[in-house]
Amino acid sequence: MNKLSILTKGIIKENPVLVLLLGCCPTLAVTTSCFNGLGMGVSTLAVLVCANIVISLLRNIIPDKVRIPCFIVVIAAFVTIVQFALKAYMPELDKALGLFIPLIVVNCIILGRAEMFASKNGVIDSALDGIGMGIGFTLALGLMGLIREFLGSGYILAGIVGVNGINVYADIATPAGIFMLAPGGFFIFGIMIAAVNFFTKGKGTKKEFSCEGCLFAGSCNPEDKCEGKEADA
Repeated sequence: MNKLSILTKGIIKENPVLVLLLGCCPTLAVTTSCFNGLGMGVSTLAVLVCANIVISLLRNIIPDKVRIPCFIVVIAAFVTIVQFALKAYMPELDKALGLFIPLIVVNCIILGRAEMFASKNGVIDSALDGIGMGIGFTLALGLMGLIREFLGSGYILAGIVGVNGINVYADIATPAGIFMLAPGGFFIFGIMIAAVNFFTKGKGTKKEFSCEGCLFAGSCNPEDKCEGKEADA
């Protein structure tokens, strides 16, 4: 796989949120505005890129049996740095994202890319993979936040263009507040996934169902391992 493909696959073809369905918890929780979605996305991108680089550098040193705990320690270190940076320079965003910043440590996207890619590839490729996946995650959260605040509050870009953002139709029609709540988040999330499947004709990525690459394959009983199967997306 060439470097351009590694960089771009995470944007649409293997988008971590809309195709691989990873990181759904922060996706639904923080996307009540575009600003919060972008903030969460950029924070995750920074951790993802840095963790991928370090794990790739240490891939031949970390013992296989303790690789997951080691990956978590590396990820936690960068999450702490990002959290302190937000508290120092963007306290309002840090307050809005709250617990979901430290929870980046257990985000399936970061741990999954560490196990599936960074631990098996060189530094440059791992960095490009982190950038691509991070951009895809950020765009998905930003777009979802933009749609939800437009439908749910009548404003867009709150926190980016002024405190309240741009008043689109709040004085003309009554916004549907449900889009700022969990049911509206699930609805928009489902529509976005359906749209990606429609425009990619359901061939966004090829999913492999086997023990190879599983985070817990090393701790499984060999007699219990399933037979490898493949299915088209």
